[in-house]
Amino acid sequence: MHAHHALVLNLHQPPGNLEQLLDEQTWEAKEILFALDRMPRSLWGQEDLARVHLSLSGTLLETLSSPDFQARVYGIVDCGKLLWFLQNQQIFDILGTGYYHPVLPLIPAADRPEHLRRWQGIAQHLFWRARFDGFWPPEMGFSMELIPLLRRFGYRYVLVDSEHVEPLAPMSWQELRYRPHIARYGDDEIIVVVRDRELSDAQESGMDPDWFVNEVAERTRWCDFPPLVTTATDGENGGWFRNVTEGANYWSVFYRPLLDRIRAGEANLRPSFIHDYLDIYGAHGEVSVATGAWNTGWHHGKGFTQWTGSQTQRDVISRYAEVSQRLHAWLERSAAVAADGAGETASVGAEAVGRAVPGEREAVQETSVREASPQGAAADLGISAAASQSSQSAEMSTLIPAMEGFASTTSPSQSDASAVVSAAVPSTVPSAIDVLPREFSQRLEDAQWHLLRAETSCNIFWGEAWCYRAAADLDITEDLLNQLDAEANPQA
Repeated sequence: MHAHHALVLNLHQPPGNLEQLLDEQTWEAKEILFALDRMPRSLWGQEDLARVHLSLSGTLLETLSSPDFQARVYGIVDCGKLLWFLQNQQIFDILGTGYYHPVLPLIPAADRPEHLRRWQGIAQHLFWRARFDGFWPPEMGFSMELIPLLRRFGYRYVLVDSEHVEPLAPMSWQELRYRPHIARYGDDEIIVVVRDRELSDAQESGMDPDWFVNEVAERTRWCDFPPLVTTATDGENGGWFRNVTEGANYWSVFYRPLLDRIRAGEANLRPSFIHDYLDIYGAHGEVSVATGAWNTGWHHGKGFTQWTGSQTQRDVISRYAEVSQRLHAWLERSAAVAADGAGETASVGAEAVGRAVPGEREAVQETSVREASPQGAAADLGISAAASQSSQSAEMSTLIPAMEGFASTTSPSQSDASAVVSAAVPSTVPSAIDVLPREFSQRLEDAQWHLLRAETSCNIFWGEAWCYRAAADLDITEDLLNQLDAEANPQA
């Protein structure tokens, strides 16, 4: 009986980071781009065995797919070809994640669906597929309350760190780590796939293929089931992945030699896609997953200390909640006005939107993610399909006077690639903004994406060094909401 190896690589760059590095630290930017480009090039001709799971943040996909960025780095890396090569489903399985790479348990529940929806929008467009089986929580930040949200977006399984998995019935150490399990929250359940922390640490720092084969054999020798050994790390950070010298990086020192040993019958190990393993062996046993993240540098991942260690970091997180509450109050209010202006019952629309905000309950009530559509969601909200397309609804001109005068011009931020792709190729789970009239949606969309961008995990990871980035986006969000308040209440 051989062990199955699921290799997972997380790839993320904060908004504008590669552009800034090209200006200020050009070689570091090239190292990152070369590390990304090296993945498919290292695996050409390895389709018989190579199996790699990739999580790519929406901000990284946005950068790589930007025509301006592609033109700027042409001659360093051909980003168009890179994205094309990553569509090779024989080698790569793309995992879902959050667009702006937030630590999901640390941001308001109301904001989480939009991070997932926007990522699905750009990923469906770039990778030409409607479904993504697995979910990679940014920073592996997971809590059990995320399960209903992940199921609503159609995810079959989620990756969690071994440090936080707790069996609900007796299990051996091997069974807990090397078998997928079921986790339940309320009426929802999801498969959890466990990352082996120690083997992942070795993957991050550099390891020999023979050592890995022997270590996996020792760890799984008492398994009376086909074990699934999952290793997960960043895929473009650190010298092990960035080293440009052949014979001195992950792919040339470890992964390709590992495949050679497997072909020669010298390793009782098989690279596998997680979904293939689940199709054959399924999941066994029920577990609970304690709230936490993966280990980063000096910290073990419990308590989110990396992101909450200082008062400034905690203040930013508190501000996320305050600004989000204001934004979603506007979303609820505007949806009610839209429904009323369309001749529908405003309270139904407001209640439905409000339901999806505070507790991430049913954004598309009683509807599975595979059946959802913007038109169907509009009906679920109590708004006619015609009303959901405000530009086609003559009744939108009857909106109450207090709501007149909203700017309909496109702000500079709307050239942002994420907004373009998300609008052009919406996820199967619609946004509340999608059903609003144009007069409201433009500014609310602008305010919302600044809030979402502020929630990028990197902004509060580097101690207080990048907190100013979050503050800048939150300031813009509040300015836009203040404008909406002033125009809606001119006598105030």
